[in-house]
Amino acid sequence: MIEVLQADITTLAVDAIVNAANERMLGGGGVDGAIHRAAGPELLAACREVPEVRPGVRCPTGEARLTPGFRLPARFVIHTVGPVWRGGSQSEDGLLASAYRSSLALAEARGLDAVAFPAISTGVYGFPADRAARIAVETIRQWQAGHDHPSHVTLVAFGADADRTLRAALADAPS
Repeated sequence: MIEVLQADITTLAVDAIVNAANERMLGGGGVDGAIHRAAGPELLAACREVPEVRPGVRCPTGEARLTPGFRLPARFVIHTVGPVWRGGSQSEDGLLASAYRSSLALAEARGLDAVAFPAISTGVYGFPADRAARIAVETIRQWQAGHDHPSHVTLVAFGADADRTLRAALADAPS
């Protein structure tokens, strides 16, 4: 099941919320900053414990990492890095789909059933919101067709425009 909810992702009591992180995983603006503020300083400390795969990179674009949720109502935070939009010719669609799949795979590996996603890469990374919404819905539907977990995915809209965009993508995507 996929649902759209207009809300502040940091307030959701689900198994995991997904953080639209950067490769350093040390906080930032937008959703990333809001999650770090709500989770408390323990989240930053946990992120620092994630080993770097190369200098300055804890989570490469298209991959995901898991930490506890600390002061959040969610038990876990899945940190994923979406691509920066560069016009669509730099594998951005595939990298965005990979960010969703990697997050879903982590949730499945931990037996998590309820996961909430923000609109990954649509803020300062500039990914077109309608295109990103279609990729999110298609990727999650494909995942759920072949896997049992997570069975409940919430696409969280922060604002009315994002809510309309996500609902349109959900309505238009083949079931």
